[in-house]
Amino acid sequence: MKRIAVGFSGGPNASQIVECVKLAEELGYESAWVAEGHGGDQFSILSGCAVTTSKIKLGTAISSVFVRSAPTIAMATATVDQLSGGRFILGLGSSHRVQVMPEHGIEFGKPMLRVRETVHVIRELLGKGSINFNGETIKIENFDLWFEPNRKRVPIYLAGLFPKMTAICGEIADGIILTRSTLKTATDIRENLAVGAAVAGRNSSDVEITSLLPTAVAETRAEAMDLMRPGLAMYIGFFPRYNKLIASHGFEQEAADIAAAFKKGDMEAANKGVTDAIVDATGVAGTPSQCRDKIEAYRDSGIELPIISPFARGPGAQKVFMNAIKACAED
Repeated sequence: MKRIAVGFSGGPNASQIVECVKLAEELGYESAWVAEGHGGDQFSILSGCAVTTSKIKLGTAISSVFVRSAPTIAMATATVDQLSGGRFILGLGSSHRVQVMPEHGIEFGKPMLRVRETVHVIRELLGKGSINFNGETIKIENFDLWFEPNRKRVPIYLAGLFPKMTAICGEIADGIILTRSTLKTATDIRENLAVGAAVAGRNSSDVEITSLLPTAVAETRAEAMDLMRPGLAMYIGFFPRYNKLIASHGFEQEAADIAAAFKKGDMEAANKGVTDAIVDATGVAGTPSQCRDKIEAYRDSGIELPIISPFARGPGAQKVFMNAIKACAED
């Protein structure tokens, strides 16, 4: 089966996500990724997946470097990696100021440096078992792991969207996690990765390009398009970074209009502002065959690992995810 993965960012509960991941493994999916947000503790959910599966890789997409300490992330990483028999991938990112500060009560500053220092601490702890670190955003005195990790080096993928962070990915990451990519994104990203890779004296091809792709499967393309609008409207309206991303894809006015409607609390207008062109450019929507064709187009564009990312809330969320997992698998 060609490479494909599935990502979860709320919707199904913990037990339902485990069942979805078991289905994905049965259908040949390479990996499953759980976001950090309001949908349950990602490392706990992945531990449940680890002990009920045997082949599928398991990752965080992403874990915030602000809301957990670096040693806590390192311990969680080693735990899931041990339970899964070495199938874990740690996806890290800064998250967003609009989430970290108001939702967690934690100061948000120097996000790129925080990511860089967190990666250093985690690799040091897993590799050597202890650390003293006097960084600019992180300071740690005499932290010891009281157990031997399954692996001394776990793959670390970093979230990146714009040139500065992408270059850091090229310098220190094993992979990059994109989101809402277009068919042109991978080419530009590979160039930016090369900038950071050159600093570290490595080849940018060593950094795997993955992308979370909003996904909706329905009996008709029009219905799938409509299913995509609420999720996109929320992300474009609430997160400044994603608003900037959509604008950079050529939808400057649409992104501004959606943000304005969202700020007013007019979700009907925000949803209507998500045009078919935005949906088509930044995700996977349509009938099962249309979705598989779009995923293949992403592969051809340079997205090495497409991660389908359905959006669903409420009692029927598990069914939505399971239907998408089945539909996007190869015939």
